[in-house]
Formats: sequence, C-alpha cells, structure tokens
Amino acid sequence: MNIGFREDINTEFKSDRSRLSDSDLIDAVVAFANTSGGDLYIGVEDGGEISGLHKTHQDATQLAAFIANKTVPPVSVRIEKSADNQYVKISVPQCRSIVASSSGKIQRRRIKTDGTPENVPMYPHEITSRLSDLSLLDFSSLTVPDSEYSDLDDVERERLRNIIRTYHGESALLELDNEELDKALRLASVENGRLVPTYCGMILIGKADSIKRCVPTAEATFQDMSGTSVSVNDSFVLPLLAAFEKIQAYMDARNKEEEIEEGFFRISVADYNKRAFREALVNAFCHRDYTMMGRIRVLLNDEGLTISNPGGFIEGVTLENLLTVEPHGRNTALADALKRIGLAERTGRGIDRIFEGSLLYGKPLPDYSESTDVVVKLFIPKSLPDRSFTKLISDEQSRTGSALPINSLLVLNELKRNRRSTVNEISQNIHVSEAKVRITVENLVESGMIEGAGQGRGRHYTLSAKLYQSSDNISGYVRQKGIDRVRYPEMIIQYAKNNDGCITRREAASLLLISEDQAYRLLKGMASENKLTPVGKGKAAHYELV
Repeated sequence: MNIGFREDINTEFKSDRSRLSDSDLIDAVVAFANTSGGDLYIGVEDGGEISGLHKTHQDATQLAAFIANKTVPPVSVRIEKSADNQYVKISVPQCRSIVASSSGKIQRRRIKTDGTPENVPMYPHEITSRLSDLSLLDFSSLTVPDSEYSDLDDVERERLRNIIRTYHGESALLELDNEELDKALRLASVENGRLVPTYCGMILIGKADSIKRCVPTAEATFQDMSGTSVSVNDSFVLPLLAAFEKIQAYMDARNKEEEIEEGFFRISVADYNKRAFREALVNAFCHRDYTMMGRIRVLLNDEGLTISNPGGFIEGVTLENLLTVEPHGRNTALADALKRIGLAERTGRGIDRIFEGSLLYGKPLPDYSESTDVVVKLFIPKSLPDRSFTKLISDEQSRTGSALPINSLLVLNELKRNRRSTVNEISQNIHVSEAKVRITVENLVESGMIEGAGQGRGRHYTLSAKLYQSSDNISGYVRQKGIDRVRYPEMIIQYAKNNDGCITRREAASLLLISEDQAYRLLKGMASENKLTPVGKGKAAHYELV
C-alpha cells in the first residue's frame, strides 16, 4: 500500500523495518524544527510504500517524551497513529530558536538539485542567518572582527550628511561630530575602550577595500536589457550609500515619463514611480542577508523592473500578509539608520509606498510571487497608466488635500479589475480583514468614488460613474453596473448631467451598447416625453436636458 504523496521540504518518510535508529529520528526532528517545521512519517519507505512500524515506536506518548528529552531546547511534537497502526505521523513545529540534538548536532532541511529533500548540517554562518530570520539576532549591529575605526570613510560620512539634508532626515544628527554621529547611528561601537565599526557602519560608509575584505557579500549589480541584448551590466562592491546613488543614476537616465493631460488636469507619470523605486531599493539593501553569498540585482528589461536580494522573507512575512504584517526587519540597526537619515520610510511601511506607486495610476500591482526561502524578488510590470483612473484618484486627493490610504487604493484597484464585488470578495482578494474593508468601502461610497447596491451580505460595490464620464469608458460603466433596458432613459439623463446637460446619438449608442438607429429612436422617444430637447442637425445634432 502506498501513502499517496511524496516527500518535500515539509514531509519526510523513514523506514522502520529494521528499527529506525534513535540518532536518525532525532536528526530528522531537529532538521524540521530548524527549517519550517513539517511531518515525519515513520514506517514509510522513501517511495511512499507503507512498510510497517517497529514495536519500539508504537507507544506515541513514550515516543514524544523521548524526542523532547533528546532535543535542546526540548521540541514538543504531536504524534498521530494510522488507523491500522502501520505508521505514525510526527508533526514537528518550527522553533523560534536554534535546536540541537542532545549530542550537540544541528541540522536543517534543504531541497537537492533533483527536487528531493535532505537533512544537512547547519554551519556557524547559517546559524547567524537563521537567528536573523527569527528576529533573534541583529547581524548589522555586531562589530566587525579584525576591523579598525579607520575602515570607515570620511568621504562616505559626508555623503551621509548630504543625504540627511536632501531627504530631510533628523537635522539634529548634523550637529554631531563624526564619532558622535557614528555612535548615534550605531555605525561604530565601543569595544575594549576603542571604537570599532559595526556591520551597519561598514556596509553604509566603509571604504570599498575594507568592505571587500570584511563584508565580501555586499555586492550589487545593475543590468539593462532589450530582448537578449545587454546595454548595461555593471557589478560593484561599494558602500551602500554610494551604491544606492549609482543605481539611482542608472535608473533616472532610463525612467521615461508620460504626461497625462485632460482639460486643466495635467500630471507626469514615470514608467516606474520614483518614490516606489527608492523604497524597493532601500528594502533590498536593508533586508538582504549579508551572511549569504549573492548580490542585490536590479534588472530593467522589456517586461519591467526586477529587484532581488539574497535572503527570503523574515519569519512571519508571507505573500498574503505583506501589506498587513507588523513591520520588522532582518538588520534592525541598518534599517534604523536608513530611516533616521531620511532614505527609508520612517514608519517602516516602505512596502505601502511600493504598492502605492502602481495603485495611484491604475497599473498592475507589484509582484513578489517568485520569491523563495533564499531570495526576495520584486517584479514591477512596465505598463501605461490608466488615464481615467489616475484622474479619479488625483481629483479626490486634491479635493481632500490628503493622500488616499493604502486600503482605499487597494479597494479601488480591485473594483477596477473585477468591476463589481462584495465586501467578502474584496477582502479575500486584497488580503485585508472584512471589518477593515467594510469601513473602507463605506467611506469611499460617502466620497462618491464608488457606488453600493443591494443589502446585507449581498451588497455589492462598483466604481463611480466619475471614472466613466469620457466616451472611451462609458461602455465599461454599463458592463460593471449590469444595466437593463428599463434603465436606459435613467442612464442617458445621468450621462447628460455629467456632460454639460447634453448627449449625442453616438454617445448614447456607446453608452448603452446599442446601434445608433436604436439610440436615435430612444432619444426621439424621450424628446416626445419632454425629457430631452433636440438641438441642431447633421453632425452637430445633439439632445439637451429639458
């Protein structure tokens, strides 16, 4: 009999025909605890064949106690026996600390090149990385071994001061001398009576040669490709601030802008929102795992912009909760320094700014779906702005004098994408609680940006007619509202009110998705009912509200 599924990073089978050794059992539990948890099946062969359970492993209570006694700290597992007592499933939780066997052996799980899992030793540098993932260790706050205070660069420190002035960081920092500044930003720490650079200081303002010697992983690259042709492929190991400015200069030279103009409304929209790009780049430098080999990569190609960095999401961060999880990072000292000098979002919600950069202009959302447990990869698609949507958002922000909250932008984008949705549907799609979505949609209804119809849980919402006042978009309004023929006159009157009190035959046909002959008969009938007045003849003919 086969168990019906395969081994993966969270599932492992162990044969018990000859009695699974105690060391193999504990090693497997330790590896799960040090990775992402999982299920260990004893009595199952590697291929999934159920081969039976040895008598020494049939007492679940005794087995759980044995595992707890042989792991440090003790791992509390849940054990379930199969209905026929042929195998047991040991569910191992992910631990919030590093777990070892009582003999001192530390293991972790990984996927081999053939796609199958294995348990391997966890080396010292991996322990540091794991603790950082768990937010139990701030690598960037540690002092750098075999380094001197002179490894920090005065030129880069002056660059830091200029950034404070440019990005309106904490002005009080500018009044400090160099040593006081370094202590305040945790760029250096007193150790045995002398100042020693921290990894935060070395990464931010270290001399290039010192960084190569002490933090060789601090590499970045910018690539610009069109098809398979590469116009720029520049890799460098530089202090973070210098690397940031170099990448920013590359990007500014390639980030084209389009001007949206409609009446008195005029706005320039870049291919990639500059504030969103800055936050995305800061995130890559700030949250990368500096204990891992690899580099921060910025790739610009025909499809869009990709920014990737070594080190997966911090423990507790998933694709679903990116916009709602409490902000916390891998390198706390480095993140704090970047906030204080003004380069990073001070609230720790840089991810909101990244999404806002697309939401404001009706563009496709940033995509993190290719991220793994060892790399975070952000893709921002290249696309043209939605002119009507952009104007709707801009007009509302001008009216209120404040920016729309991120949840409001998410709801508007969802309704733009799906035309008509209930609170429950919106909540599931944008991964925000129903309670928050309900408050947001009702506020948007009050502002006139969206419209609600129906009652109770069946109440649904659509974007307001404001978005569809231009002839290019009026048919979209009809599709989303599901208008029937009885409401044709109502729609014509509503459209005319929003267009200086008049409507043409062609506009009526486009609005209602009917032929111009049908539109003519409808408009003529409304005129006979004294709802409209025909004006002019030929191409200039139109109907005005009575």
